[in-house]
Amino acid sequence: MLHELLLALLGYTGDLIIDDREYQESLRVNLSPDAPLSDEPTFKLAPDLSFIQPSDREVIERVITLGFYYRELERFAAKSRNLSWIRSSNESPLSRATEIFKGKKVKPSVYRRALSNGIVEVLSVYRSAVLHIEQILLSDSLPVLATVTQGLNKFFVLLPPLYELILEIERNHIYGGRLLNLLHKRCHCGVPELQTCIQRLLWHGHQVMYNQLTSWMVYGILHDQYGEFFVSRQEDSDSEHDSPPNTLEKLARMSTNDVSLTDWHLGFHISLDMLPEYVPINIAESILFAGKAIRVLRNPSPSVQFHGASSHQSIQKGSQRVQGFTGRISLQKDSSVETMLTGEELLPQAEADKIEVMLQELKESSEFHKRSFETAVGSIKAIAANHLWQLVVVRADLNGHLKALKDYFLLAKGDFFQSFLEESRMLMRLPPRQSTAEADLMVPFQLASIKTIADEDKYFSRVSLRMPGVTVKSSHVELPKTKAYSDGDSGVQLDTSAGMSIDGWDGIALEYSVDWPLQLFFTPEVLSKYLRIFQYLLRLKRTQMELEKSWASAMHQDHSDFAKRRSDSINSSISQQRRQRFRPMWRVREHMAFLIRNLQFYIQVDVIESQWNVLQSHIRNSRDFTELVGFHQEYLSALISQSFLDIGSVSRILDGIMRLCLQFCWKIENQESKDSTAGLEHIAEEFNKKSNSLYTILRSSRIAGSQRAPFLRRFLLRLNFNSFFETTARGVLNVVRPRPTLASAMI
Repeated sequence: MLHELLLALLGYTGDLIIDDREYQESLRVNLSPDAPLSDEPTFKLAPDLSFIQPSDREVIERVITLGFYYRELERFAAKSRNLSWIRSSNESPLSRATEIFKGKKVKPSVYRRALSNGIVEVLSVYRSAVLHIEQILLSDSLPVLATVTQGLNKFFVLLPPLYELILEIERNHIYGGRLLNLLHKRCHCGVPELQTCIQRLLWHGHQVMYNQLTSWMVYGILHDQYGEFFVSRQEDSDSEHDSPPNTLEKLARMSTNDVSLTDWHLGFHISLDMLPEYVPINIAESILFAGKAIRVLRNPSPSVQFHGASSHQSIQKGSQRVQGFTGRISLQKDSSVETMLTGEELLPQAEADKIEVMLQELKESSEFHKRSFETAVGSIKAIAANHLWQLVVVRADLNGHLKALKDYFLLAKGDFFQSFLEESRMLMRLPPRQSTAEADLMVPFQLASIKTIADEDKYFSRVSLRMPGVTVKSSHVELPKTKAYSDGDSGVQLDTSAGMSIDGWDGIALEYSVDWPLQLFFTPEVLSKYLRIFQYLLRLKRTQMELEKSWASAMHQDHSDFAKRRSDSINSSISQQRRQRFRPMWRVREHMAFLIRNLQFYIQVDVIESQWNVLQSHIRNSRDFTELVGFHQEYLSALISQSFLDIGSVSRILDGIMRLCLQFCWKIENQESKDSTAGLEHIAEEFNKKSNSLYTILRSSRIAGSQRAPFLRRFLLRLNFNSFFETTARGVLNVVRPRPTLASAMI
């Protein structure tokens, strides 16, 4: 009886102690390792044992439940560790049936294997306790049940909760990060022995996580065979994420031969399903960034060569402009030395060893300390971000490219775009032709570059002009709305004489060629924001130029009429009448020019230049790539918000005002027609409505109280310096309010 009990405590049933699941119609079969777990213990004394007292039977059945828990835990550990199931030399019928009819394979899991290693440790202690009890009972004549109960008493606290744990894991198919999360929750209990045991199991699980973190954050390799790590490869990104199709197409085209770039943008993401709850999302994002940065640093693009990257770097203190990277533009051949960068140069081995030591210290700790973990991850991220900053800012001349984008996309090179618009002015009076619009624009574009762009501007060759999406329907030319005008078009549709679409050229776009590694910084989304601002500014500048040209043309006509008046007294009265008829229209033109000129000055000076100075200050003071990305995003967001491009109502009004101004300029040239005069009066009326609506919206409390307020007040002060705008707005909106004084307007 003693040996039957001891064997049952180690999971082996016999004649006296049986397993209900194996005892089927008096046929005893060995239980397969793949058999499902039972809800409750199934070890019991044989019902035909009459010599055991009821009190002893109750004690024995309570004790042998430990044998049941031991066997089930051992089966789980053996299956999870992929160990062969050896219980007897004769294979049981149930085992063969299980092998034949096994419908689905259990998904392998390294985290379950680690958990099983911890369970094996606990079971080894349990086996040692059973062996110790056997030795005591064989050496001394002690009460059997009392000795067994006393020797195994502590395991009644450990084995049942462990069995409940594996039961939940099996039934809910828990693995990976979710398994760590479950263990972490089970650690919070009031039983010290059980808490220590679960913490040990969690330690085994963390060993796997730290190994994966080391592979990812030291070598940039994602070692995750079974999809259990919270950093995972991006799959089916088209269906999982609502990314714009054009963005994905640009990325695919941009990174055809550059795997590292594809990995950076689309390769990896955080799997929230596998992220333990005790790891904050910002820490997980830091881990994701650090690993991607290490991949970039260890695997530089072989197609890029840096000229004098190691010996010819010089940073000017005033503008922090870094010389030494030319991309596809070569410097003087006699002084430049082409060097191919290697991973060792971008990430020294000493830095990689430093990262590995920090992770190793976390791995060796007996308990998981959240603060230590977050501190180590933050330090590793800082190391990766600093070396990525060295690559992008210093070696790749980030500031030079930012200046180039400011020059060409934000119209800082005003002389170039003034020349371009003047050269293309007559071309833009006609609708764009679908087949040759882009080629037609290249002629004035090149002429303007010859006149204004110096030879030493190495960035201009990266700028190219595009005219995408032009479609022709019958005799009317339309341009599909681009992203920059996604809020809608102008609310008023006006006559566009001669079947001309005055918006046909609004789709003029610039493209900027970006090489590795700057593509990590200048993503397609970033360049699309630059393009959105560019199209807005170019249209504004075109409107201003047309208003100036119309005034110059009118003055030229007046001088010609004055000269003719002396020699031709008959026609002098006609020219005098025409001049009187159009005099009110010139006041309207001046109002238009006043609004457009102040708006342009506000955007270029109060918005772009001020935000550029803020960005330059951040670049000088930062040594972190992620900080620079954030500062640049803030810079672009400020440009868009302070230019009112993110307010649908304001952008639609501005769009309509610029349309009206262009229509006014083109109609004013046809001064002989009475219909033209009526059209001009209609345009003037619409302009007054829109300009007053614009002023009313901009001075509203919702906009005035936002981040635009300091600069917006300057703009409103320039517009309303003599209370004209407020007075006319009051009249148009029929609002009864006291007329403000000049002193109050100044406040």
